[in-house]
Amino acid sequence: MLILAHRGLWRQPAEKNGLVALRSALAEGFGVETDIRDHAGELVISHDPPSANALPLADLLNACQQMASQGTLALNIKADGLQQPLADALARHRITPDRYFVFDMSVPDALGYLRLGMPCFTRQSEIEPKPAFLDQASGIWLDCFREDWINEGVILDHCAAGRAVALVSPELHGRDMRPAWEVWRNAYRNVRRQGQSHRIMICTDRPREAREYFLDAADRSDSF
Repeated sequence: MLILAHRGLWRQPAEKNGLVALRSALAEGFGVETDIRDHAGELVISHDPPSANALPLADLLNACQQMASQGTLALNIKADGLQQPLADALARHRITPDRYFVFDMSVPDALGYLRLGMPCFTRQSEIEPKPAFLDQASGIWLDCFREDWINEGVILDHCAAGRAVALVSPELHGRDMRPAWEVWRNAYRNVRRQGQSHRIMICTDRPREAREYFLDAADRSDSF
């Protein structure tokens, strides 16, 4: 299982999407989920509309190079029309398609990323039961805004279809993650036994806890 640290490895909310938090996550071997926008002609990292002091995306990509990080970048696209500048930035920093994916852009905007051959995840949730461009997507972003609807069958079906699956942990929406994690751990064990553990990801505010809960438990399950 790949663990994506939601906006980095942080303790206080103000640290989210900061360079220290993002570098810390990569240094511990996690992937990171972060938000991409543009400001004054520059790609920046910002969940909300950016200001002049927004963190340049180049700072994160430089850190990936300097640290020789192999952590996956889950790039949440928050503005339209960034396809070519983003593709160029990733190429300049030698971030290959196996080390990142883009997601959450509008459907018309997604077509531009697909045309460039960039790995795109589509989204499925209780509000969006039929994912757009599913046949062309590299993976699926499974979100649970209001309820824990993501069961083992949903996960296994997507894995069987050859898709990567990114699970959005419920604490990102203010709910207890433990009931969902228990269900997802069972699904992960099944996928792992089939040699497909690389297909499963979890995006969480608690990456260290997720590492202990999922990965250590999966190691012990070999004896089951």
